[in-house]
Amino acid sequence: MNKVIIIGGGPAGMIAGISAANIGDRVTIIEKMNSCGKKLLITGKGRCNITNSTDINGFIENTPCNGKFLYGALKNFDNNDIIDLLENEGVKTKIERGGRIFPISDKSQDVLNALLKILKRSNVMILTNTEVKKIIVDDGLVKGVKLNTGEELNADKVILATGGKSYPATGSNGDGYMLAKELGHTVTRIRPSLIPLISKDEECRKLQGLSLRNVAIKLKNNNKVIYEDFGEMLFTHYGVSGPIILSASAHLIRYKNIDKLFEEGNIKLEIDLKPALTEEKLDIRILRDFEKVKNKEFKNSLEKLLPQKLIPVIIEKTKINPYKRVNEITKEERQRIINILKCFKITINGIRPITEAIITSGGIDTKEINPKTMESKIIKGLYFAGEIIDVDALTGGFNLQIAWSTRIYCRTLNWF
Repeated sequence: MNKVIIIGGGPAGMIAGISAANIGDRVTIIEKMNSCGKKLLITGKGRCNITNSTDINGFIENTPCNGKFLYGALKNFDNNDIIDLLENEGVKTKIERGGRIFPISDKSQDVLNALLKILKRSNVMILTNTEVKKIIVDDGLVKGVKLNTGEELNADKVILATGGKSYPATGSNGDGYMLAKELGHTVTRIRPSLIPLISKDEECRKLQGLSLRNVAIKLKNNNKVIYEDFGEMLFTHYGVSGPIILSASAHLIRYKNIDKLFEEGNIKLEIDLKPALTEEKLDIRILRDFEKVKNKEFKNSLEKLLPQKLIPVIIEKTKINPYKRVNEITKEERQRIINILKCFKITINGIRPITEAIITSGGIDTKEINPKTMESKIIKGLYFAGEIIDVDALTGGFNLQIAWSTRIYCRTLNWF
């Protein structure tokens, strides 16, 4: 029987605790906040996007940073395993758009309660309001941890699962990186990912609060496409957000010389507001709508086509007199409308602070971690789990699955 200490009581730390206790180890989770799972509670806007229904290859494809490193972990503990674990505790799940899997209740608290229940049943000790200041190592071998109180706890193995640097109010402030660095580990560049984008364009301020569904986007550097997607986005007072924008950010932060390109105004977001219609079909649709209101002013002719908040912005971009009668609008002016609806352009000037990021990009270098066990290649008995590792994915439940899967301190699947 090993004595295992887990630093961090987030999803990765809790599932690692369940895993270790399952093979008979004595497990203690040390959490500096007043309770475990603070960040888990806010995932999926409080609904908890547990995982995704795709296969292993799908998970790797949706993990732009070191996705192949996860192959062994996903093979050992995949989306079906976490679903089975939770459903055995009464948390039934459902599949939504894009394969996203949520609890039927839409309550992240139900997921947290299930994990805490298993931990209690497994006799895992949880120390809250307690901080680890140092991992004690002797001759390259883990011996225990030193707490902020000065107390030292012995351990045969230590699992570092402190999360990244996003949402520091939930406890993820990057302190785990320092603990690893002190032991000789390399921490790659820390950046925000799945983060809203900043635009200084006046249109964003005018459209703040407007959510668009079923739109297509292209993120471009001059004419080169960096990323394209289809789905939902949101205008804010500082720029743009929403699922497809957050996923776009994961690609944008990895783009060469991105900070310089932001400064130069070379990064453009192109939004196709009517992706289901070709230009020809959109023209037919506009003509049909115009025929019904041919004696109205242009500013009152787009209610059937666009959200009310978007109409004055579109009209301003077309440079068509808003008081012009619809039956006086020329073919050339109509083409201008089509061009803007199919390619609504916004300049992207930057990204929001890391404190607003859903996930942290960067972390413990994967070259220094055994992908089959998540054990350090530098310190024997030291393991890593979750966001602290330099692996991050797109939106859709992929990042939580990384947390569930990288708990493989042991390789057992005899969960129940």
